[in-house]
Amino acid sequence: MRLAPRVLCSAAQAAWRENFLLRGRDVARWFPGHMAKGLKKMKSSLKLVDCIIEVHDARIPLSGRNPLFQETLGLKPHLLVLNKMDLADLTEQQKIMQRLEGEGLKNVIFTNCLKDENVKQIIPMVTELMGSSPRYHRGEVSERPLMFLLDTPGVLAPRIESVETGLKLALCGTVLDHLVGEETMADYLLFILNRHQRFGYVQHYGLGSACDNIERVLKSVAVKLGKTQKVKVLTGTGDVNVIQPDYPAAARDFLRTFRRGLLGPVMLDLDVLRGHPPAETVP
Repeated sequence: MRLAPRVLCSAAQAAWRENFLLRGRDVARWFPGHMAKGLKKMKSSLKLVDCIIEVHDARIPLSGRNPLFQETLGLKPHLLVLNKMDLADLTEQQKIMQRLEGEGLKNVIFTNCLKDENVKQIIPMVTELMGSSPRYHRGEVSERPLMFLLDTPGVLAPRIESVETGLKLALCGTVLDHLVGEETMADYLLFILNRHQRFGYVQHYGLGSACDNIERVLKSVAVKLGKTQKVKVLTGTGDVNVIQPDYPAAARDFLRTFRRGLLGPVMLDLDVLRGHPPAETVP
């Protein structure tokens, strides 16, 4: 989203946080314990499968993919589908492809399932992959239809390598927001948007300028949305009515707006692509 030139100039020159402060976050409790069981069940199903289609979020093409899943694939043909391409800033798409190819992933496709972008390329690619690879269970391959799709639940890694990776996964909706904390997620999102100079939130919420203070941003969002309430505060001269912003409601709207793409396309893995050190710090 475009900002007025003066606002954009001042925003680009502002000094943003270099690190995101994490205070004792236990990422393990964010993710359901049934993931390992799901992966084990998936392994048994793979015996009947000739080609694997792995679907991942295009906003985090390098983060959060299950390393155990890659081991499980064995020698079977594998297609990585990076969905929600409409929500991802793909300016560095070539670098993404190069990084994934360096990890052994040569068959990658970006899609937008809601608008059917590139989706029709999946079946031809799968057919080609299977045609040039050994078929493992020809006697059990479907004939009517010629291709049969076995769907499985999403499976995350049993252990997330860092809290920052966990936050990226949470922003993409892989876990329930309340397990992580909406205000923590909103703060990390604001940190990422400013760090990457994605200031669409300023125009969307009608803010005067970009800001790196999540409390100020959420207060402005709450006021704009009418998410406030009057509370009585006892002072030395009596009760005083104070307008209290609903910070959790503002954080939920901030996250929802990001996920709908209304803040513009975002690449959450941009620092990883550019080889920058992790942004997280733990006191």
